[in-house]
Amino acid sequence: MDVLTLSLCSFMLFYVITIVWRTQKTRLRLPPGPTPLPIIGNLLQVSFALYKCYLKLSKQYGPVFTVWLGSKPVVALCGYTVIKEALINYAHQFSARGFLPISERLAGGYGIITTNGERWQQVRRFAVSTLRNFGMGKRSMEERVQEESRHLIKAIEDIGGKVHNPHTVLGRAVNNVVNLVGFGRRWDYDDMKYISIINNLFNFLRRPLGVAYVAFDSLMKHLPGPHQKVFADCEHVKSFIREEIESHRRSLDPESPRDFIDCFLIQADKEKDVRNSEFCMENLLISVLELFFAGTETTSITLQYSLLVMIKHPKVQERIQEEIDSVIGMDRLPSIADRSNMPYTNAVIHEILRYMELVPMALPHKVTEDVTFRGFIIPKGTTVFPLLASALSDPQYLKWPYEFNPQNFLDENGKFCSQEALIPFSAGKRICPGEGLARMEIFLFLTALLQKFSFHPANTTDTFNLDVLRRAIRKEGLSFNLRANPRMKKMHGHTR
Repeated sequence: MDVLTLSLCSFMLFYVITIVWRTQKTRLRLPPGPTPLPIIGNLLQVSFALYKCYLKLSKQYGPVFTVWLGSKPVVALCGYTVIKEALINYAHQFSARGFLPISERLAGGYGIITTNGERWQQVRRFAVSTLRNFGMGKRSMEERVQEESRHLIKAIEDIGGKVHNPHTVLGRAVNNVVNLVGFGRRWDYDDMKYISIINNLFNFLRRPLGVAYVAFDSLMKHLPGPHQKVFADCEHVKSFIREEIESHRRSLDPESPRDFIDCFLIQADKEKDVRNSEFCMENLLISVLELFFAGTETTSITLQYSLLVMIKHPKVQERIQEEIDSVIGMDRLPSIADRSNMPYTNAVIHEILRYMELVPMALPHKVTEDVTFRGFIIPKGTTVFPLLASALSDPQYLKWPYEFNPQNFLDENGKFCSQEALIPFSAGKRICPGEGLARMEIFLFLTALLQKFSFHPANTTDTFNLDVLRRAIRKEGLSFNLRANPRMKKMHGHTR
């Protein structure tokens, strides 16, 4: 063995020993968990089905445990009681955002999702306020969703009862609501510009390549591969948003803001002399980008899954339609005011949000200081993953935690009753700022569709396993075919 080889082997041995020593030193302060291997940590144990593996580890190590993604320790929180205690009771210590390599590359430290401190507070406060002023939970936004419902119904009518995949039309409908909020305009249903980029980004996040990027971002960002095209496509979206911002700037009327971009530009002008103002163009660009991406995919897939539930449980579909006929009729579109008079429909939608577990793991949090939590010391800067799906199926709070059953949200008298553990949009200070808009869209779009159509499988022999499909969503999204048959108005037991 020559001197160079010996030196290289000695260096590698010293490097591995150093990593092992540092890891063991850190492990002594953290909650228990499986023993990590040098460099790769617990990646072999957790594989790429992260939530399923985490759930299994919680049964072995308890509701608070540690895994290592590469050389990075992650503390997982399992069960609603533990998640609530951390995100609400210890909100100050657990409210920082953990490192998100993919979002960080896209956002560069701007916007809402990846930021912390004063920047996060200013931009989030503005976003929530603006969405509310533009109607989140108010009539103006409701009218926008209702108007898009008309376009969606027309698009399905044009299909003419033929077999089709609802992914395209639902994706465009939901995206158009975001477009109206962000850009003040909508796109036609035959214009699928940028929708494919959204789909490709989220497919990347779901698949093993996305997990590998999170674990080894410092290496992966330099390697060639399909992930580089995903990021390049996202840059095209950012270029489009920049053009929209410049167009808005040229036609801006400070007395009559049209959308989110206008409101931000007006606020930026007001604070142009404020020393620590965060109303800069990069924060506007990334905030709109985050709204564009996050506001489309999750709501669209929830609506698709809702139609799957209708196909799988035709009695549920019929009962919702009976409630629609009784409360709304056929001559006007559903409104948010109808929701309080439709307990069964409301219960079904809440059960869909619970059962599908669309986001089984919240985006990573980070502790802001050394904190003693449930008898363990979690050092400052440690990444924390709340396992939201463990709350959504927590048997301490639900009668039927492991099956689809709208009775989870109905009392003995058939009245709607909320459940504390329903936190599909997370909880605490980092709860999704678009929760109100998403809930509005799901109710208005779904009831409008069921008012006009009955949904059936593409073939009478098709069967759907909702549990298998919800797991498939996490890996590859959702794709299926169906038929939408027009409904006829019912009066006094007869159809006309």
